[in-house]
Amino acid sequence: MGKQIKITISVLGCGWLGMPLAEELLQKGYSVNGSTTTSEKIETLEKKGIDAFYIELTEEEVKGEVFSFLDGAEALIVDVPPGLRKEPNTSFVKKLKHFMTKLELSSVEKVILVSSTSVFEDQESIPEYSETSTPNGKSSASKQIQEVEKLFQNNPNFKTTVIRMGGLLGGDRHPVKFLAGRQDVANPQAPVNLIQQQDAIHLILKVLQQEKFGEVFHGVYPLHPSKKEYYSAKAKELNVEPPAFDTASITKGKKISSTNTQKELEFVFRDEI
Repeated sequence: MGKQIKITISVLGCGWLGMPLAEELLQKGYSVNGSTTTSEKIETLEKKGIDAFYIELTEEEVKGEVFSFLDGAEALIVDVPPGLRKEPNTSFVKKLKHFMTKLELSSVEKVILVSSTSVFEDQESIPEYSETSTPNGKSSASKQIQEVEKLFQNNPNFKTTVIRMGGLLGGDRHPVKFLAGRQDVANPQAPVNLIQQQDAIHLILKVLQQEKFGEVFHGVYPLHPSKKEYYSAKAKELNVEPPAFDTASITKGKKISSTNTQKELEFVFRDEI
């Protein structure tokens, strides 16, 4: 028998989620191309068995070996944080447009875009948004993420599935640590929309394995306790100072449904938030 050719997946952005995702893909028998913006991380990726490439997206150009990174890949997973909290004046859209001109010239036909539930607006009525809801976020950051989703979804050169992830947890990363001891935390009655790292990885794998491209899915755990209830309990559990909430102001929030995602992919969330 001839040697079986491994399917290659390219992961743009081997960070907090992208790195363990790339490792899981390797374990599942895929060949993985991974990108990083730091030359020091190249060696780390290579040691894990990932073919590593330095790629940096800027507003002017794409730096690095982008064509080698995309070469021969059957699918591309885009997991690039917009970075709009740290740099609100940067153009995430411009960065992705430059990358897309390169992507269009590659052989990639399937894309998974890791997006965010921030495409939806928090409101006093606490609306519930499903996978078929129209994004309505009004902030500059939300509008940029919405535009990037459309850029990929409307491009005829490949089929894109968008996965909107809730707030990511896992390992030492938990948002209650950032809230510890803070005063007047807003929106105490807003529902939380969270997902554990491993569930996020398994959700991406499900889309790949089932070839569900050209769709929209939500990566959000199906239970939505209020921020006050959830973070007060987590602070106690993790032995950090609990935050104090602003209970005098009106709460704005949203609930993100993943019902369609669970049904269509036969996906079961394994890790409680």
